[in-house]
Amino acid sequence: MSENVGFAGQIGPEHVEQVVEKGFKSIINNRPDMEGGSEQPTSAQIEEASRTAGLDYVYQPVVAGQITEVDVRTFANHFNELPKPVLMFCRTGNRSNNLYQLAKQMDLLDD
Repeated sequence: MSENVGFAGQIGPEHVEQVVEKGFKSIINNRPDMEGGSEQPTSAQIEEASRTAGLDYVYQPVVAGQITEVDVRTFANHFNELPKPVLMFCRTGNRSNNLYQLAKQMDLLDD
């Protein structure tokens, strides 16, 4: 992990202030909406809270075990353009970490 990225499990709108307090400037959501059922907050809800708090926000859902090269390249483009540090999240944080590590292995990240 670098100082430019952090990983987390599912967050909700109520967690965005903590994200700001920890110094993050951007959020990437890698969890598909409704993957966890109706209790899971939607991307739109988290995006609204994020933008209200002054954070950049990207919704890039990926399916665990089915990450493609296109997913990795799309992620790398977002990551390279977003203000750092970036908090990436999914259900547990593993999928986000995998996406980051794949992009790093492919030498696609500017950090």
